[in-house]
Amino acid sequence: MFVILMDDQIISSQAVCQGCLMADHSGQPRSRQGQLGCGSPVRTPTESQPEQYQCQMGFRVANIG
Repeated sequence: MFVILMDDQIISSQAVCQGCLMADHSGQPRSRQGQLGCGSPVRTPTESQPEQYQCQMGFRVANIG
């Protein structure tokens, strides 16, 4: 499940991605086998943090399972 990381909030990707041209037909971020397809991987500071991506719209996205 992908979520959007803001400064002090975690927001459902569905709430943000619904209006994105890069989203799939159901309004979810495009992904393949758990990897975000509409963004670039971002190096995570520690191994205990989830995989993070920078989407093409400028949001930080995390894969929380």
